[in-house]
Amino acid sequence: MNNLTEQNRFIIKIADQKTEFELIHRLNYQTFVEEIPQHLPNEDRRLVDKFHNENTYIICLDGEKLVGSIAVRGNRPFSLDEKIDHLDSYFGDYENLCEIRLLMMDRKYRRGYVFYYLADALARYCLEKKYDCALMSGTTRQLKLYQHIGFVPFHHLIGKEGAYFQPMYITVENFAQGIGRLFHKKQARQDLAKRVNLLPGPVEIHPAVKAAYVSESVSHRGEVFLKDFHDAQNMLCTLVNARKVELFTGSGTLANEVVAAQLSLIGKKGLILAAGEFGERLIQIAERWGLDFQAFQKTWGETFIPEEIIEFMDQKGEAWDWLWTVHCESSTGVLLDLHGLSSLCQNRGMKLCLDAVSSIAAVPVDLSRVYLASGASGKAIGSLAGIAMVFYNHEIKPSHKIPIYLDLGYYHEKFGVPFTISSNLVYALKKAVQLLLDDHKFEKRKKISLLIRKELKTCGLEAIVPESWSSPAIITCALPQGVSSQCFGDIMEQKGYHLSFRSSYLIEKNWIQICLMGEVLLDEMKLFCTDVKASLKEMRGN
Repeated sequence: MNNLTEQNRFIIKIADQKTEFELIHRLNYQTFVEEIPQHLPNEDRRLVDKFHNENTYIICLDGEKLVGSIAVRGNRPFSLDEKIDHLDSYFGDYENLCEIRLLMMDRKYRRGYVFYYLADALARYCLEKKYDCALMSGTTRQLKLYQHIGFVPFHHLIGKEGAYFQPMYITVENFAQGIGRLFHKKQARQDLAKRVNLLPGPVEIHPAVKAAYVSESVSHRGEVFLKDFHDAQNMLCTLVNARKVELFTGSGTLANEVVAAQLSLIGKKGLILAAGEFGERLIQIAERWGLDFQAFQKTWGETFIPEEIIEFMDQKGEAWDWLWTVHCESSTGVLLDLHGLSSLCQNRGMKLCLDAVSSIAAVPVDLSRVYLASGASGKAIGSLAGIAMVFYNHEIKPSHKIPIYLDLGYYHEKFGVPFTISSNLVYALKKAVQLLLDDHKFEKRKKISLLIRKELKTCGLEAIVPESWSSPAIITCALPQGVSSQCFGDIMEQKGYHLSFRSSYLIEKNWIQICLMGEVLLDEMKLFCTDVKASLKEMRGN
């Protein structure tokens, strides 16, 4: 087998087998009859090039499948000799010319590396043959790519309507350099994309946080650990302007269970706001705890304003003691007005409880007037998942009426560590919060979020929630009709971008989410927007 190289699963070689030539004729027909109408159709659906016996074909195989091919020949007359009078007058300084022809690629492989593998092998072949200049009739559909490589147009367009070509030339040395330059640029783009985490969790973890996590485990009863544990608590309280916080081993949902347990001790009527998956989860938790409450529910993606909440409560004619809601509804991106909610509750003598899992560290959060608020380590705080947290500002005592593991007062009485907790998770959390306190990223996140919204709007992909009441950390988009969110998410994942699209509620609504919970760079997101547009265009068949 006359192999030139192997790249990942691909074999790049000079065609020398009868079966390979037959595959070339089939791909030739698909490209220059069905896609580019240069030749007339035929029943056999194969097209044999008139210079076939003189062509050297460099091909790319994926197993037994031909996914790309390009031909070169050095015998005169070239195909361009027949179309351009006095062709040599353009190239008097070059002695050993060749003609590049018949670039063909399977549609499914055009966004990967196949073109670069073929072109690189072709450049090396031309250098071995000591060609000094290469001519080509480049399809007008790919002029931008050819010019990036270094091809120089000459003469006017040739061909016919729907199949115009631009005569071009390049020195073989420049060809090799141009392909190498673009190849490395594409690799750099792929490497960049591979580390773009746009999930709501797990988020991209800072190296210092990872280092803290993999440090040697220590006893949760040790004096040094307890000091560090309390330091982490104090740093968390500083971050959100709360008096106290207790840490639990678990997720944000566990923290909400702890909130529900405390509300069950009050035994009075409450109101739950819900306009998304996690607001509805609060309702489920409240029902299981037997809380006395009423739900004010709205369509997913809508927000709540204090005036309509007041109107709802007044219409019901109830005495309300507490209000529980999700601050940032991460299923949609809606961010409620915390100042307005806390003022409403203060004026009405109600206790405000928040699910702040997706808002803490994503936006500025002031919990000073909040009765209870849940949080988690694995979101915008930037640590590993596994620690749930409940913030509060009032005095609290243990209660035998609720499970001991969920008793906020019991944790307080035991100075925060009544049970085993992973020192690794605590030290990772402490480091993550320390980084947040040293460098708030709110303005940077907002700037990037606005850029994404603006760019995606140009390709018909708008956020379901207006920027005015949305968290900058979560952009939820409904895919256009006929474009599957799962297929789009898979395509973007193949390119290295990890979006949120696999949750059942996202699949049901054909939504995808772009989350800026972790560390992201402006240049990464500019590239991301470009790739989103290209992927949508590809899926729409444009």
